[in-house]
Amino acid sequence: MDFMKLQGKKVLIFGVANRKSVAFHIAETLVSLGAEPIFSVLSDEHAAFCAKRFPNADIHLCDLSQESDIETLAEKMNGDSLNGIVHSVAFASFADGAKPFHNTGREEFLQSMDISCYSLIAIARHFTKALTADSSIVTISISTTKMAAQNYGYMAPVKAALDSVVCFLAKSLGGPEGTRVNAVGASLLKTSSSAGIPGYVAPYLFAEKATIRKKGLRTQEVADVAAFLLSPKSSGINAQTVVVDAGMSVNYFDDEIVGATVDAK
Repeated sequence: MDFMKLQGKKVLIFGVANRKSVAFHIAETLVSLGAEPIFSVLSDEHAAFCAKRFPNADIHLCDLSQESDIETLAEKMNGDSLNGIVHSVAFASFADGAKPFHNTGREEFLQSMDISCYSLIAIARHFTKALTADSSIVTISISTTKMAAQNYGYMAPVKAALDSVVCFLAKSLGGPEGTRVNAVGASLLKTSSSAGIPGYVAPYLFAEKATIRKKGLRTQEVADVAAFLLSPKSSGINAQTVVVDAGMSVNYFDDEIVGATVDAK
């Protein structure tokens, strides 16, 4: 039974790098539901990985920091109809380690904004003609952009901009049979990208304790919500960031956490 109504749907996925990628889990979930993923990846290495895991899929190279690459990809796929697009892309340079937010450099901030946020606007513009009626675009954001996690730094403001872009794109692309645009706001995950964030392990372990269930969020749980947002079953959801955090945002005063803090003093 095709409950999710994704059988045969074509979805262009940006952002698969390896088996830990959120985009990879989304692709596997879509395949299990009968959808047909198309991949846009950054490098030949990523392309080889996708070809091995998804041997029947079309795979394209595209550097999202170069708008000409996005335009070329759209032209190359001219004639293809897309039912959905997944934007699971983020970039930040932590080459100098974690540092106070006010020391964020202009170049690193703007590079992150370009790749992590503006790229979604560029993708939407160049692929508008390929998107079918009642199509869906889903991007991956974070569960809150108002928590000043020092080691995450300027990526939180970038994700806040991404959440705003979701709203404006939903309005711009919407209409009676237009494209819906939503984000999945995920809390802390075990991914290759997160492993590159300085001091990430300690906040991740805290997040495990802060969830209501005392277990960390799984990447597959994020992928499942993304697949739902790509499906017609989520037709009433538009311009939203759907938070997926296992209840962490309401559980900071959990007895165990409070007790451990008080006892430590």
